[in-house]
Amino acid sequence: MTIDEALRDAVKMIASVAERPRLEAEILMAEHLGKERIWLHTHGDQPLENIENFFQLIERRAKSEPIEYILGRVSFYDLELKVGPGVLIARPETELLVDKAAEVIRIHNLTRVAEIGVGSGAISIMLAKLFPMLEIIATDISKEALEYARYNVQVYGLEDRIRLQQADLLEGVEEPIEMVVSNPPYISEDYQLPAPLHYEPKGALVGGSSGDELLQRIISTVKQRAIPHLVCEMGYDQRQPITTYCQHLNLPEPIFYKDLAGLDRGFYLKLR
Repeated sequence: MTIDEALRDAVKMIASVAERPRLEAEILMAEHLGKERIWLHTHGDQPLENIENFFQLIERRAKSEPIEYILGRVSFYDLELKVGPGVLIARPETELLVDKAAEVIRIHNLTRVAEIGVGSGAISIMLAKLFPMLEIIATDISKEALEYARYNVQVYGLEDRIRLQQADLLEGVEEPIEMVVSNPPYISEDYQLPAPLHYEPKGALVGGSSGDELLQRIISTVKQRAIPHLVCEMGYDQRQPITTYCQHLNLPEPIFYKDLAGLDRGFYLKLR
């Protein structure tokens, strides 16, 4: 079987689960061969070695396993981060959260930030790269997620500016914090998760019975600790519940931002 023939079979196998099956098949083929994708376009008539190993990758994808877990990495901005079962896969829309957080840091000249729910470290690492003077305390309740974050922080040589801590929200964090940034779980318990999400840790996805419970806890914590700024990602349908909760706490009205589909995706809260 040639490379082109194997790719055609692979595309058929993953067509029902992949939005761009040809692209994903080529990515997995390139991974299997240790080549760049462009190499495949000029060597498609060559016989494929270790066919079984390649189709094992394809079979995993055909079962809806995220391609990022199969590859063991995810791209985020210009970063390449190690990921795997036990840690949330960073999404493109979370780059918008980083953009908003960076805007607040820049405007207010912030130097100490906390991230709640660090996961793979994508947000903290990107902010640390953007702002060389920034110090970050990054927490996560999951020991497994922190292991991925620690690896990624070390790859980018940021151990001296990103402190990782296993904690629920900001428990045990005593230092004064100027801003909290977070992409917390915000899906409701009764939401039927698509098949690929069943591979990701439920605790990083589901935020409670209504989905916004953890967001409310974060807002309350930031108020109690008198932290001036909060930037959070949220669900597209949580604008009104978040607004109402802030009113309940006598806080300013949040400033919401939208994703590329025009849906509400996060908010900025200036507490003082």
